[in-house]
Amino acid sequence: MKITDLLKKDTVILDLKATTKVEVIDELTQKLYDAGRLNSLEGYKEAILTREGQSTTGIGEGIAIPHAKTDAVKIPSIAFAKSEAGVDYESLDGQPAHLIFMIAASAGANNEHLETLSRLSMLLMDADFRNKLLGAKTPDEVISIIDAKEREEDGEEEVEQVVETAEDEKLILAVTACPTGIAHTYMAADALKGRAKERGIAFKVETNGSTGIKGELTKEEIEKAHAIIVAADKQVEMDRFAGKHVIKVPVAQGIRKTDELLDRALKQDAPVYQATGEGSSNEESTRSEGGFKEYVYKPLMNGISNMLPFVVGGGLIVALAFLFGGYETKGAFAEALNTIGGGTALGLMVPVLAAFIASAIGDRPAFAPGMVGGLLAVNGGAGFLGGLIAGFLAGYVILGLKKLFSYLPQSLEGLKPTLLYPLCGTLVVGLLMIFVINTPIAFIMDGLMNFLNGLSGANAVVLGLVLGGMMAIDMGGPFNKTAFAFGIAMAASDNFAPQAATMIGGMVPPLGLALATTFFKNKFTQAERESGKTNYIMGLSFITEGAIPFAAADPIRVIVSCIIGSALAGALAMFFGCISQAPHGGIFVIWAISNPIMYVVSLLIGSIVTALLVGFWKKPVAERL
Repeated sequence: MKITDLLKKDTVILDLKATTKVEVIDELTQKLYDAGRLNSLEGYKEAILTREGQSTTGIGEGIAIPHAKTDAVKIPSIAFAKSEAGVDYESLDGQPAHLIFMIAASAGANNEHLETLSRLSMLLMDADFRNKLLGAKTPDEVISIIDAKEREEDGEEEVEQVVETAEDEKLILAVTACPTGIAHTYMAADALKGRAKERGIAFKVETNGSTGIKGELTKEEIEKAHAIIVAADKQVEMDRFAGKHVIKVPVAQGIRKTDELLDRALKQDAPVYQATGEGSSNEESTRSEGGFKEYVYKPLMNGISNMLPFVVGGGLIVALAFLFGGYETKGAFAEALNTIGGGTALGLMVPVLAAFIASAIGDRPAFAPGMVGGLLAVNGGAGFLGGLIAGFLAGYVILGLKKLFSYLPQSLEGLKPTLLYPLCGTLVVGLLMIFVINTPIAFIMDGLMNFLNGLSGANAVVLGLVLGGMMAIDMGGPFNKTAFAFGIAMAASDNFAPQAATMIGGMVPPLGLALATTFFKNKFTQAERESGKTNYIMGLSFITEGAIPFAAADPIRVIVSCIIGSALAGALAMFFGCISQAPHGGIFVIWAISNPIMYVVSLLIGSIVTALLVGFWKKPVAERL
């Protein structure tokens, strides 16, 4: 399949109007949607913004390649835009982007589609090709330039990399990988390979992309290697490099710092990699740097992210049980729903939380001890807090066992993942949970619950104020997830008031901004006003992320306004004694919320306050241009 099979005239923009990164994304996603390439405009935009949150796709040299692989894509496609003036796309080299290719890959895209999309990123490394695109005057000319370049490339027979080195020649190997495996993976590979060829360096690169591993490094090549460059933002197989000098960097450095990486490899300016026994973690390299982010934040976010599907699915099913059976969930169908949602899905949330915290620290061997530790926390009355401790405990117990077992004979290596880690890890974690951790943590949880249950008046309002405000600070980030997790933890102990405050706090930002775009139209661009319409639904559905594009474009005014409105709504919900049996669903689970009228009143007040603050604080669009 050719690139021009995915890029058509109706997805080409030669006079890009956007002047900011957010506007570029809005304009290109709208172009794809208008051309009938997307199932959901907002769903695809959210996937693009999520990818941008991992690292900018403004790769430098005047190029940006925003991309996402999601079921919001109906037909795999490419949209192209050219900006004569250039756009500040937060590019790696700090320079404006003039050529923007937006890649839309469907969740079920076959390898042929993905290989074609990846090929585009490699072609863009050619400066002459980029200059021709900059000079294109019509969509037909853009497509003609790309078609000619593809035919030129097709004329060069593609062969598997075969590396032959003289006895005294230094062989450099590399592995590239990015989270989506569409663009950066192959651009980094092409940049490193091209520069190595220019410098006469014996070189081979393995790509870990969406279509699988290509150019896989052989055992013989690794043994001959002078050094290895791993430019990756996701896990790759690492233990095969044990005993070699391994340089580990983000994939973007493989594109921007090719000479620096090759120089370091030639000088062996990197530590010798030590095998962990499991061989798949790209996080091991950074863990030695220490710090809160590596030791606490990343494992915690990994646990919470993987726990959320159980919380959301289970919570909404419980809400349905209330809808069909009332607050006592009477009736066979309501009881079945309550068993599925409350007894099973929500019952698994703490063990799943613990298991994924543990695996983020100790990789796969820590998963089972974490799961068992989390279940023991639930059964022992330690609840959510006990599950957190079980997860970190299991992860670091496994790290300790890895060091301990590193002294065992090589002949026992195969027994570690299949016998030693599961047996010793689960046993140690289980005994510690039963005899050391559960009793004091259960005592703390009981005390906390008694304290929260006794909150009334001003104290309850302050709690709602804090939880509601936290939901709006980063709209899906660590503050938001921490507040949400606290609400869930309290709900797991039968205190549902904090859960009501966190949900309403997450609903206010998109609703407030939707109102602002409706009543203060001169403060927003046309694209922002269109986005504001969808935020009505996103806000009512408790999808806080709908506010992210507005916050990214004007962070101080938007975020502060949202925090004030969310904090007010959370405080009012607690003041009126609202409780929510459902952790998610927004207005669509109103039947699971006590005192629903005052809950809606609290939501409206918070949203209106946010809208007024944004509307009066933002500058008119004409003054910003």
